[in-house]
Amino acid sequence: MAYLKLYRSKLEHNYQKLQAWFLEANVEWGVVSKLLCGNKLFLEELVRLGVTEFHDTRITNLKVIKQVAPEAQTVYIKPPASRNLKQVVTYADVSFNTELSTIKLLSEEAIRQNKTHKIIIMVEMGDLREGVIGDKLMAFYAQVVDMPNINIVGLGTNLNCLNGILPSHDKLVQLSLYKQLIETKFNIHIPWVSGGTSVTVPLLLQKQLPSAVNHFRIGEMLFFGLNLFTNKTVKGMNNDVFKLYAEIIELLEKPKTPSGIQSINVSGEMPAINPQDIGKKHYRAILDIGLLDCNPRYMMPDNKEVEIIEASSDMLVLDLGDNSKGLKVGDMLSFTLTYMGVLGLMNSRYIEKQIID
Repeated sequence: MAYLKLYRSKLEHNYQKLQAWFLEANVEWGVVSKLLCGNKLFLEELVRLGVTEFHDTRITNLKVIKQVAPEAQTVYIKPPASRNLKQVVTYADVSFNTELSTIKLLSEEAIRQNKTHKIIIMVEMGDLREGVIGDKLMAFYAQVVDMPNINIVGLGTNLNCLNGILPSHDKLVQLSLYKQLIETKFNIHIPWVSGGTSVTVPLLLQKQLPSAVNHFRIGEMLFFGLNLFTNKTVKGMNNDVFKLYAEIIELLEKPKTPSGIQSINVSGEMPAINPQDIGKKHYRAILDIGLLDCNPRYMMPDNKEVEIIEASSDMLVLDLGDNSKGLKVGDMLSFTLTYMGVLGLMNSRYIEKQIID
């Protein structure tokens, strides 16, 4: 047995912190909910908090969001695939775009559905993921601005997600300048400069955010309270909104080193053997969770005397040392998780999900 718990009070605390910061800065924001993998139980918790704007990268998740929060604004936060455009227009009120051919097809689909589809044009600012190159932006905008049933509601950028390029005041000023140039040339108003994700929050707190940047997309900061500049928890925020609990299904004293002819394991690796451990024994525990659910590198045992050895597809092996805590079969061990750890567990249908007050 293994289950993932979401602590309601800790999530609400982080949400209220962010809400206060954004209200003070006059910034709109939405929650990046892709971490939750369309889980209705957890999405309903966000609705209870008052979230009215959801950002996701999966159409199936947006479909669930529309079921639990029909009035919420849904944003598809990657360039749409041409074969998915019917569903994008159906379930996403807004989408991120970088390709003229795709926007043309979105326009045609929006006409068919008798809708106005909103788009944010993503601009390349150095991280080299999605984004129109800056010196091509004016010509790009000119070809999109009059497309029927398309409403350009913002310019955006994505930083830190691929090459680790951090946002800076100068980069966000440049994004703001693109907005001003477009508004001047085309005599229009662009409501959003969506220059902020969790990694940009420290700039907001340090009063280094350009005033034109008025929209954020927040996931990791909400769920983990993490300052991605320092990789440390922001003071006053919770980093343990999620906890994994897994049951011990075997606990025996065994040799510290394996015996026999060694080859690669199921992960394609050959675990190193420390010669100093030969002949020594320790207590080893096996937990009811494995690589199908989560990569061990994203799990940190809360019991500091416990060390993760390795995992196979369905089992996780731990070193308990001399088992001074007196752990036994049937006990549950808890783990703090990184973003990728929670993502794996949320995507596993084998792990029960629970909400705890």
